[in-house]
Amino acid sequence: MDTKDLIKDLIIDDSERGIFRYRRSTLTSPRILELEWERIFDRCWLYLGHESEVERPGDYRRRTVAGRPLFFVRGRDDQVRVFLNTCPHRGALICRHDEGNARVFQCFYHAWTFSTRGELVGTPDSAGYSEDFDRAEMGLRSPPRVDSYRGFYFVSFNEHVEDLRTFLAGARECLDLVADQSEVGMKVSRGSHRFTTRSNWKLMSENGIDGYHLMPVHRTYFEYLSDLITDIPGESVMDTMKSWQPGPVHALGNGHVMGVSSGSGGRTVAHWHPIFGEDMKEEITGIRERLVEQFGEERAYRIADNNRFIMIYPNLFIFDLMFTAVRVYWPTAPDRTEVTTWSLVPGGHSSDLLTRRSDNTLTLTGPGGFALPDDVEAIESCQTGFQAREVEWNDVSRGMHRQALISDELQMRVFWRRWHGHLMGLDKVETADRPPKGD
Repeated sequence: MDTKDLIKDLIIDDSERGIFRYRRSTLTSPRILELEWERIFDRCWLYLGHESEVERPGDYRRRTVAGRPLFFVRGRDDQVRVFLNTCPHRGALICRHDEGNARVFQCFYHAWTFSTRGELVGTPDSAGYSEDFDRAEMGLRSPPRVDSYRGFYFVSFNEHVEDLRTFLAGARECLDLVADQSEVGMKVSRGSHRFTTRSNWKLMSENGIDGYHLMPVHRTYFEYLSDLITDIPGESVMDTMKSWQPGPVHALGNGHVMGVSSGSGGRTVAHWHPIFGEDMKEEITGIRERLVEQFGEERAYRIADNNRFIMIYPNLFIFDLMFTAVRVYWPTAPDRTEVTTWSLVPGGHSSDLLTRRSDNTLTLTGPGGFALPDDVEAIESCQTGFQAREVEWNDVSRGMHRQALISDELQMRVFWRRWHGHLMGLDKVETADRPPKGD
């Protein structure tokens, strides 16, 4: 079977019967992973970092994106630039620390020196080079495409990729809702949480946007919320969960998706919640009032009162809940994934409120939190289960016959349709569910 026939048969997408399935080999095959690097990660826009991570001139951050070493830096002209982290001379890493502030960058190997604009500004024994040696040709190189939206920076290694705004499609509105939480901008907190799962990277995409698993896997967390929220002695976690309303899932185009929910586990960025404590009520209420003044009640409600689970294809996930967290994940093998999470907070909030937000982040998604260890156990259990090769397909058909909710599986279908289209070499794919003929 040639590659095209192999890829074509990976998906069953039958809108008439309301059936969507994909082969488990997509989560175990080294050949599939090779195709993903070639046709997805080498061709898409990929998240790099947030502008707040390089606030002052000279601030820099080092990252690895699609296997390439990069760093981004704010220049003395206040412009953020992204460079491939390799010396044009002999290839050594230019930036050797994860973060810092520098006036220039000097290669430790032969001391070639570069400005924050990427220009070659110094070489030892410059007389050793001929008149035809052009310093301008030997500056630091940037990825073929770099762009940002609302402070979120992306790169692409495909010079022919569509512009970023077109790629983001409906996800732009989601990023607007995140960015508009603060009048003075959102900021990434110092530090990050990094770990590796023994599972395929696509299982992280599925799990992050999956509302179907919440009660079976995270019951302990809802019991914790129940104890905080209810004033009625003896009220059960199920009674509390009745106020949690799974909202709709929105296919945003290009494989992006957002799920919305509200209720007792809801927002507290500007909507008070018992988990923040009575002493935070006045400040949080004031924040919400300012949002109403700035945007009106309807948009303020969307910013402040709804939970959002945002997946920006292929590997960026944003939790916008009682905290805001940004997560990316990279495959290192068919059954290994590296995950990094940053906390994103509204500028201008008091230190006490920011501390509560940080506590909430760690309580749910931290290394010892209620959710993350259970999620990792679940997806690693799936990966182990795939060794039973006699079971060939995974099913994500739930909600295909109706207006899908976050507790359904439209979000997985959106991802897999865009994924399949990329492997098939298709530039455009309809990712939303198609109604059966005759409807």
